[in-house]
Amino acid sequence: MARYTQIDLSGVKTISIATRKSKVRPKDFAKVLPGKGGSVETFLASLPNILVAADLRSVARDIRKARTRRKPVILMMGAHVIKVGLAPVLIDLLERGLVTHVAMNSAASIHDVETAMWGHTSEDVAVNLMDGTFGMSRETGEFINKALVKGMTDGTEGYGEALAKKLIALKAPNRRVSLLARCYEVGIPVTVHAAIGTDIVHQQPSMDGAATGEMTFRDFKVLINSVKGLMDGGVVLNIGSAVILPEVFLKALTVARNLGHKAKGFTTANFDMIRHYRPTVNVVERPTQKYGRGYQFIGHHEIMVPLLAAMVRFGR
Repeated sequence: MARYTQIDLSGVKTISIATRKSKVRPKDFAKVLPGKGGSVETFLASLPNILVAADLRSVARDIRKARTRRKPVILMMGAHVIKVGLAPVLIDLLERGLVTHVAMNSAASIHDVETAMWGHTSEDVAVNLMDGTFGMSRETGEFINKALVKGMTDGTEGYGEALAKKLIALKAPNRRVSLLARCYEVGIPVTVHAAIGTDIVHQQPSMDGAATGEMTFRDFKVLINSVKGLMDGGVVLNIGSAVILPEVFLKALTVARNLGHKAKGFTTANFDMIRHYRPTVNVVERPTQKYGRGYQFIGHHEIMVPLLAAMVRFGR
């Protein structure tokens, strides 16, 4: 005889599957692609309309809707986005009027400048750290730091604009793949948000802390000016910035609201390879509480960003 007593299930009440609420139906399943030929549109239509695939479609729709209604689409990004070769994809979106502001951390601006000027970036940190040469590329530091000093003393532009203008003035050989240069050329604000001590240009003799601080502060105010337009619409994308841009965005949003702008009812989405605390709470959750929607997408940038861009362009 069994020592443990089993519950009697004979009294359990069942319901009909016909009346049960279900979330998945065959119409939402993935579709098999044809053996030959096909198109981007066909591939996008083949994706299941379930979970993250459905969410990605929703964000793409919100971006298109925002631009139709002349609402901001603000792209915030970390350096990895440049390093994995996504500048052409993002440049295409801004040239089509689908992005209205690009905000990057200062590491992203370094990779952008190095690529535009010298055609290569992303040094081998592990190797160069051994002999103390990591981050000591003289040309990189002098280009950026001197541009910031000149910008601070000669005019009222900020960090991103100063770098963009210098790239264009010097006819940077690879400026066609420079987000900084292309944003300036098409008239879209591009801002750089630095934390002093985090980047290689800060450790070189050409570094001017006053210029760096003043120029990135100006860009903070430019970002606030864009964020204030997030009223009853608009989209904020954070791609690969785990700390700097989520913190800067939260402060920009509270200043905009403090000044009386009803920056509420917009969509946010965070894209990264792992789930981080600050993007989750400062981009996805807090800014959209009670109003708006926030999404989280986990995956490699070099796959997720082109997929989103295709959905935005081709209406899927």
